[in-house]
Amino acid sequence: MTDLHTTVWDETGGEGAPAVFVHNIFTWGSDEAYGFAAQRPLAAHHRLLLVDRRGYGHSPGTDRSDFDTDADDLVDLLAREDGGAHLVGHGNGGLAAMLAAGRRPDLVRSLTLIQPAAFSAAAGHPAVDAMLERVRNSPAVPESVTPEQYLRASTEGLGMTMPAPTPQRLRAVATSMRERPVWEATVPLEPLRSAPWPTLVICGTWQDAPELYRTYAGEPLIACAEAVAEAVDARLLRVPGYYPHTQHPATVNAALRELWR
Repeated sequence: MTDLHTTVWDETGGEGAPAVFVHNIFTWGSDEAYGFAAQRPLAAHHRLLLVDRRGYGHSPGTDRSDFDTDADDLVDLLAREDGGAHLVGHGNGGLAAMLAAGRRPDLVRSLTLIQPAAFSAAAGHPAVDAMLERVRNSPAVPESVTPEQYLRASTEGLGMTMPAPTPQRLRAVATSMRERPVWEATVPLEPLRSAPWPTLVICGTWQDAPELYRTYAGEPLIACAEAVAEAVDARLLRVPGYYPHTQHPATVNAALRELWR
C-alpha cells in the first residue's frame, strides 16, 4: 500500500458522507484544468476526498502507472471509511473506480463514471475498434520526446488549448506517458450490475469539440459510456462539451447531489 496524497474538502464538521474522486491523465485530484476543483461546492454536505493517483499530484512516484494497482489503492482507501464512500472516477480514473467497485462492492455507496476508459465494454463498436487499430499500429513515443512536447502534441495538436507546463503538470504528463494502456483492462461488469447501489454514467456530447479530438477520443468515449451504462443498468447523463465536470460543473454537481441523496 502506497500512502497516496488526498486533498480533503469538508464543510460539514465531519458529518457528511464521504465521496472519493479519482482523476484522469495529465492531472491530479484538485486540479482546476482537468481535475475536480469545480466540485468543491459539494463539500457543503459531503466530505470530499480527491485522490492523487501514484505518480500524480503530491503522491509518491511510480515506475509505471497501472489501473490494477490504482484499483487496489482505492480499495484500501475505501476500507478506511466507516460504511464506505461514494465513488467518482473520470477517464482512466473511472476505469480504476470500476475495478475497485467490482472487487469490493460492499465498500461503495454509489458509483459515478465520467467518460470511463473501459473500452472492453464497447468492444466491436466501430469507433472503439478504429481507435484500437490506430494505437496498436502507432510507433512508440521516442524517449527523446519531453513531457512538454507530449503535452503540446496532445492538446494543441488536436486543436485544444495547452495548459501551462508547470512542474506539477509535467510530472502528471510524464506519468501518463508511462501509464499501462487502458485497453488491456477487462472490466467484470456483472458485479456492478448486481450491486445494491446506484450507478451514474456521465458523458459529454462533444458537439463543440475540435474535430480531431472528437474523432480520436470523443467518439470512442461516447461509445464506451453508452455501453457501460447499458451493461450495468445505469442512468446515462449527457452534458454539453467534452469535459463535463469542468465545463458544466453546475449540471454535474446537481446530478451528484441527487445521486448521493
